[in-house]
Amino acid sequence: MRGPGFIHLHVHSAFSLLEGAVQLETILKLAAADAQPALGLADTANLFGALEFSEKATKKGIQPLIGVELAIDFAAAEERVSERGHVAWNGKSSVVMMAQSEEGFANLSRLVSRAYMQGENGLARAKLDWLTPDALSGLICLSGGPEGAIDMPFVHGQDANALKRLDRLADLFGDRFYIELQRHGRAQEASVEPRLVDYAYRKGIPLVATNEPFFKTSKEYEAHDALLAIAGASVVAQTERRKLNDQYYFKTRAEMMELFSDLPEALDSTVEIARRMAYRPRTRGPILPKFAAGSHDTEDAVVAAEAAVLREMSVAGLDKRLAAHGPGPGKTEEEYRERLDFELNVIEKMKFPGYFLIVADFIQWAKSQGIPVGPGRGSGAGSLVAYSTTITDLDPLRYNLLFERFLNPERVSMPDFDIDFCQDRREEVIQYVQKKYGVEQVAQIITFGSLQARAVLRDVGRVLQMPYGQVDRICKMVPANPADPWTIERTMAEVPQFKQMAEDDEAVGQLVEIAKSLEGLFRHASTHAAGIVIGDRPLQNLLPLYRDPRSEMPVTQ
Repeated sequence: MRGPGFIHLHVHSAFSLLEGAVQLETILKLAAADAQPALGLADTANLFGALEFSEKATKKGIQPLIGVELAIDFAAAEERVSERGHVAWNGKSSVVMMAQSEEGFANLSRLVSRAYMQGENGLARAKLDWLTPDALSGLICLSGGPEGAIDMPFVHGQDANALKRLDRLADLFGDRFYIELQRHGRAQEASVEPRLVDYAYRKGIPLVATNEPFFKTSKEYEAHDALLAIAGASVVAQTERRKLNDQYYFKTRAEMMELFSDLPEALDSTVEIARRMAYRPRTRGPILPKFAAGSHDTEDAVVAAEAAVLREMSVAGLDKRLAAHGPGPGKTEEEYRERLDFELNVIEKMKFPGYFLIVADFIQWAKSQGIPVGPGRGSGAGSLVAYSTTITDLDPLRYNLLFERFLNPERVSMPDFDIDFCQDRREEVIQYVQKKYGVEQVAQIITFGSLQARAVLRDVGRVLQMPYGQVDRICKMVPANPADPWTIERTMAEVPQFKQMAEDDEAVGQLVEIAKSLEGLFRHASTHAAGIVIGDRPLQNLLPLYRDPRSEMPVTQ
């Protein structure tokens, strides 16, 4: 085999929520086992996995290709109505966009963010008029595959709409547009392919072969079908719903080269696209707002100005603490002042005075408003600066707590205060932070709900239409311990009755096997109750441009 022969460009991970049934780590193991030099991730409507994929792929010597499968609203209401056809599933009306440069990734991020924030009915869908030349710079586009924006109109006999869309995409992307072909043995693929090939040859647009894997091997098809039924609030036996087949697994290069041996140019395009892509997202250092200096100052000037403010605040705060409580047993005021000076020097050297000022500011505001906030816990309680600025209310010298567990020049990492606000009024603190720094510069972090043992057993039992009482009894055999969550596999090994039931009853055995395959996949994405990120610019404009050892964004809870 000369060269790679084929490169995956349209892979779905578990971040394609309730759709992708394979974790990033597994995808990369499969790619490495097949000696794949590059791999394209294109999850549905999100870039949740982009950074993790980029970092993990690079460590395995695989070039990460970052894309997204994004639905496009091709405008006219009448077109959207006719697009529904006469079947339950009408595709995603999506295309695949891939970032070939830093500018392209920034544009892709903005498009996805805007699609979420301005989408209709909770769906992330981009408007056609958003796709301006500037917004698409640095992006490669694939036509979307059998469930995408082009193939589905063809399937429903709306050739004119399909051709209009093809013309529009070709105009928008120019030589960065590719006609995507997939072969999973489905009738609709076979019926549409000749029309796609004809259009490509007539217009001089390159073809590209893709495999769109949703699961690891064909053996996982049954479990994936159950996952789609869960996603659609349907049941496995229902025919009028989205169904794939057992060919949507992660194929090897050899399998894909054999599958498209009659269209070698479509295989060549996969390698060409990978070569055109020269960017991957990376983790970056903190981008905290400048708390005590002008926006045009150098970083060193900002740190020095913030360090001066923090020192003044800390010294005054320590004086108040000592006046109110005195030094701890066996300690002297001199020891307190030496410890304070030591900590301040470390904080300035590590360029973190701004972080202390930001945290102290909103904690002091909360306390002034009578909003309950915890006294401090975790390694942050070992900081005398934190105690002096009222971030914490624990005297670290009195309890012999070590500052080095919190900040250590030998182990550079972002400070991390564990802050406990009263849940009844913490929203007021978030609003204060948004008002101070700007709504566009403050965001709550995402959190992913996953299919844990009991939950996935219930979901699978429902789509298999098993009696509720039976499923309930099975679920309750899985020990519920939030501090030490039990998996289905562990339950099989340590709860004899559970294992016996799965072995004696074929239906229960099927339930357990499917649930095991789906356990741990992401069920939904939601907003964390109190974790927030604060940036020095609108967060939509952030790019992870470089690696920095202080790579964790400040998160407060």
